[in-house]
Amino acid sequence: MAGLAPTDASGPKQSFAESLGHWLDFNDALSLFSALNAGAAGAAGFQPAARSPEGAAARQAFARVRAALVDSVIADGVSKPGKARIELPTPPPHAPLDSAADFAPWHRYYLAHQRSMSASIGPLRTTVRAAVSRHSPALKRLAVLDAVLDQALAAREGNLLATVPVLLGRRFEHLYRAHQAELAEAQMADDPERWMQAGGWLAQFCGEMQAVLLAELDLRLQPIAGLIAACEREPGAIHNEVATD
Repeated sequence: MAGLAPTDASGPKQSFAESLGHWLDFNDALSLFSALNAGAAGAAGFQPAARSPEGAAARQAFARVRAALVDSVIADGVSKPGKARIELPTPPPHAPLDSAADFAPWHRYYLAHQRSMSASIGPLRTTVRAAVSRHSPALKRLAVLDAVLDQALAAREGNLLATVPVLLGRRFEHLYRAHQAELAEAQMADDPERWMQAGGWLAQFCGEMQAVLLAELDLRLQPIAGLIAACEREPGAIHNEVATD
């Protein structure tokens, strides 16, 4: 986003720990403290499952959900023709310049993808967390910690991700103004039907927006990928369960 948004993108002024302290309220801090300081007594009688079918199912579910969401972004019905779950908007034929250059349809398009990601990734994270917690006391503790952080940081994450389409809107306007300036210098008339052609400003924007959507998808999936990676490093964990996966 720093390379796309025509704004100052300086680094954070606070460390991660300092920022996290502002994001968590008192109740969140208590829950986090409990998760981090869970006693060993509950782990004494823990019997890890050496070959959990739920673990293999979690990996398969992760791959399936990610592939479906990636395909939803790439198969937009325009740059990749065909049926699209969420169709990329394009200027209607013979549309006036003002309405054709309105960012609102692309804003709604991005929000639709964010809702789709949330609807799929939330249940997936719960499923993977449950599967991971069955492998060992350490992984059960990690799953509890993930649940606490998921609940505590959900609102903050949502607020931050809501700024992404706003920044893309600024990029949209920046590219459109640059396009208008080029036409004025060349004394050429504008035609919205050419915006999506190769080299067109709107085609460039849509390509950038697709890259941002894929980056956001990977960002949202990082906690789940981390849970699976931690499980795979445990003896007898997921990677030993799915020789045919």
